[in-house]
Amino acid sequence: MVPPSSKKVFVLDTNVLLHDPNSILHFQEHDVVLPIVVIEEIDHFKKDQTEVGRNARAVSRLLDRLRTSGTLSRGVPLEGGGTLKVDVAAHNLDLGILSADKHKADNQILACVRELLHTCKDRVVLVTKDTNLRIKADAIGVDAEDYTTDMVEMDELYTGHKSWEVDSAQVDQLYDGGLKPDPDLALYPNQFLTLVDRANPNHTALARFQAAEGLLRPLKRVESYPWGIKPRNREQQFALELLLDPVVQIVTLLGKAGTGKTLLAIAAGLQQVVDDEAYDKILVSRPVMPMGRDLGYLPGDISEKLRPYMQPIYDNLEFIVAANTEARRRSTMTAGQLEEAGYLSVEPLTYIRGRSIPKQYLVVDEAQNLTPHEVKTILTRAGEGTKVIFTGDPHQIDNPYVDASTNGLSFLAEHFKHLDISGHVTLQKGERSKLAELASNLL
Repeated sequence: MVPPSSKKVFVLDTNVLLHDPNSILHFQEHDVVLPIVVIEEIDHFKKDQTEVGRNARAVSRLLDRLRTSGTLSRGVPLEGGGTLKVDVAAHNLDLGILSADKHKADNQILACVRELLHTCKDRVVLVTKDTNLRIKADAIGVDAEDYTTDMVEMDELYTGHKSWEVDSAQVDQLYDGGLKPDPDLALYPNQFLTLVDRANPNHTALARFQAAEGLLRPLKRVESYPWGIKPRNREQQFALELLLDPVVQIVTLLGKAGTGKTLLAIAAGLQQVVDDEAYDKILVSRPVMPMGRDLGYLPGDISEKLRPYMQPIYDNLEFIVAANTEARRRSTMTAGQLEEAGYLSVEPLTYIRGRSIPKQYLVVDEAQNLTPHEVKTILTRAGEGTKVIFTGDPHQIDNPYVDASTNGLSFLAEHFKHLDISGHVTLQKGERSKLAELASNLL
């Protein structure tokens, strides 16, 4: 008896290619098949001036390069050992579904997969990010999976901090030259620890792992809080430690609504730009993506059109300016004056491609709505001396093409955790108001 082959044939949907233009190369020794209708859909998107359009053009360039090593209709070799084939055959579209539309691209893809099931000895799997197509595939007996190459398991997502039970002498040692951590803790650079005294659980200390030294160091003492914004809990202290450290060039802050992610990031930025002059300007940006049904075209010039999308940023700025005025017992610049003086710029992410951003403090808000590829695009814009902060809540996503496990913010936090120049904190406790905290937890 011949043992079943472990090789697989993966048929890719268009949305997989538009999500990750290099997805064709990520299936190792297995074969990849693209139905011809997928190529046609890619051609349809190639003129878009959005990230989807750019990805479509990247896919076309990749396919054009691969075809130089053979004929796509017969199959060309891939680096991992498999092959890529474009299926150009006309398939029977009788899927056994009463309402099946032969002109619908999804049904043509399903017909291709089902034909391969009868002609191929290897296991055939449809890969699509379309939940409904996976359901339809399952209904007609076709194996279907989500594209998981860039997926992060939320239950295992790096939080940036943990607790460690120690002796009281070790707590004292932390403040007297640093403490060497237990190797079993398996710490990452810039990870935070709460040291808890075994004999007295109320005796605790907060520390940060300095990977270059191999030591835990106590958090830096803050002489004055940035623009009057004082951390209200442990995670906010951790966040400020990273935000105010110029060595840490990339900071990711995850947390539900009201945990203070954006507020802390902007306050720390204003401190370092206006007061310390460590950066030339603070640039705050966010994806232009409304929650719920869009209102359509907005009147006015570009600043007036963008104001509704950027209003949460200005709300935070007004709160910070008020806190700074109260802390210093004198009036300070308003948000408008900060912009006029060149200290601050609030912009959409739409036009960031092609730019170079040197010596700036860049805050990317609502980053959970970005794809991993878009996050890469932003980071490659950072010039010399620029610090980049990504904030967001993976459980509040408005982008239909990503979810809690595949968004760029989660992807970045997980894949940069081993770098000395990166730091991450997951904030748990809401501090906006008791009502906001109850709504976040109960609804």
